[in-house]
Amino acid sequence: MSIIPSFFGGRRTIFDPFSMDIWDPFHESPLSTSLLVPRSQFSNETAAFANARIDWKETPEAHIFKADLPGLKKEEVKVEVEEGRVLQISGERSRENEEKNDQWHRMERSSGKFLRRFRLPENAKIDQVKAAMENGVLTVTVPKEEVKKPEVKAIEISS
Repeated sequence: MSIIPSFFGGRRTIFDPFSMDIWDPFHESPLSTSLLVPRSQFSNETAAFANARIDWKETPEAHIFKADLPGLKKEEVKVEVEEGRVLQISGERSRENEEKNDQWHRMERSSGKFLRRFRLPENAKIDQVKAAMENGVLTVTVPKEEVKKPEVKAIEISS
């Protein structure tokens, strides 16, 4: 990810080339064009909001996603599971109101929309997804189905 200054308005945007893709660690080709979000769905300002940094860890019981969303309220964030087991986390941070008399010396906090998508594995219980937000950290828990060990049946050998 790189910070690119805009010469046409002095506003900086953050570019994340993977922000519009579904991250799919369970498929050989995670950048397949069939997995891309239509660009018209979110405008170029999508990249303006630091595209939410998200950690994904797997425990024996669940897949756990943690997103840093400082300053956002839970009402400004959406967590959805789409067809094909795709977890989508999106939201928007509104731009601060500017008054005519205000003189800005520095503007580093970003605003705009963000969208992150992750393809969940086959063992995800998508009907039991839970989300909680505390101190600007969104935690999404996706329980896993129990892996059934194959039954081993002993066969007696006759003589």
